[in-house]
Amino acid sequence: MLKGHFTSAGTSIEYGDASVLFPIGDLDAVVHQYRDAQRTLTDTDGSDVIVIAPTSLATSYRLTQHALTAIPVDSLSPETREQVADALDEPIETFEVIQIGKWTTDSPNHSLVEFTDA
Repeated sequence: MLKGHFTSAGTSIEYGDASVLFPIGDLDAVVHQYRDAQRTLTDTDGSDVIVIAPTSLATSYRLTQHALTAIPVDSLSPETREQVADALDEPIETFEVIQIGKWTTDSPNHSLVEFTDA
């Protein structure tokens, strides 16, 4: 089950337009992953989030396998900010965080027996 801002984000940019952000390990910025990313995204309104969106089955798979990552926009280098801003329709200053990957939560399995009494 999806959780977080993937469906409520202020905007999205295509995976190819966000290539400047990859690989994450080489990025000169503050990078929150896993639990830290969840906390960052919880504290951020969805309209202030930029989501990296897949453009094909391959990029969808890549993003699904990627650890949930939150990158504060103001921590990006000026060059990186400019490249990301070029892919946006709105000024990059209106956003706080870039989200890479999907925040998922476990959902309990249900048995069909549960629904026979309904």
